[in-house]
Amino acid sequence: MIVTSSSIKTPPPPHPPNPWAASQNPNNSFLPINRRSLLAALTISTTTTSFAHTFLNPMSAQEVAFARGLFQMPPVRLTNRYFLVRAGESEYESIGVINTNPVAKTSVDNGLSEKGKKQAVRSAFDLKEMGACDKNCWIWPSITQRAYQAAEIIASVNGVSRSYIVPEYSFLDARGLGAYEGKNLEAVSEVYASDNLSPTIKPPPIDDGTPNESVSDVLVRVIQLMSILETQYSEDTVIIVSPDSDNLTVLQAGIIGLDLRRHRELSFAPGEVRFVDTNSVPTYKQPASATIKLIDGPYTIELSSVCPFNLNVNAPYNLQFL
Repeated sequence: MIVTSSSIKTPPPPHPPNPWAASQNPNNSFLPINRRSLLAALTISTTTTSFAHTFLNPMSAQEVAFARGLFQMPPVRLTNRYFLVRAGESEYESIGVINTNPVAKTSVDNGLSEKGKKQAVRSAFDLKEMGACDKNCWIWPSITQRAYQAAEIIASVNGVSRSYIVPEYSFLDARGLGAYEGKNLEAVSEVYASDNLSPTIKPPPIDDGTPNESVSDVLVRVIQLMSILETQYSEDTVIIVSPDSDNLTVLQAGIIGLDLRRHRELSFAPGEVRFVDTNSVPTYKQPASATIKLIDGPYTIELSSVCPFNLNVNAPYNLQFL
């Protein structure tokens, strides 16, 4: 018999295997899954999970408000306890020279001076007296030589293992002062005079690699740092060790809601320790009153130091800060 092509019945193409057909597999053997079936399964799984989470377990308004993410200033709450420490005097500071170039931050010359070592010991015992590490603590120093040396002293005095020292490589760098690099320390007063005018004014630039950072630039760095700490830890104690004062004053000003132009009023002395709290600013460093009084007129108006609008006052009124 001659078989023609028309008489041959072509079998139907095989269907893709069903990934959920295990119950129909009598030998319980593995069935291969092609890419299309796998993607379909994943899509259904993801969609179903998202649907169920959204409609069956919706987040309450309170949970949304307390969701952790990028740190906000001032914060709604703090998940951890924080202590701020300025490292002791550095070798450069001991000879009155500004050094903020990050290239030199691990240099021996950027380490603690003899006076700075004593200041770091004092800060370590201050933390011990405050009970900072009674229930264990994490120490986050800048990788800058003097800050890391201070962290080691703090750990030794408070009985903290070196494994709890976490070096920070960029967010805690000393504020870059641009063209003021290498000048006398007294020249910093010119930078702070600009800070009083606006938090966005940068020091003059320089071409040796030293950043020229405004107060707002520093704020971005400390917000990034706090975002990491608030996400990585929960109900822990973290000791932040900075090589300079500006990182800490900008951070604390942001937390208590102080106008950033006034951050210098919260200055940290070398080796000073402060607990992060709205009431943690020493009395002698409390910022001036934020009250503005209109005088020589029939009315007295009190305004916040940070006004969301422009205040236009015509004569005969005069403005006076109290």
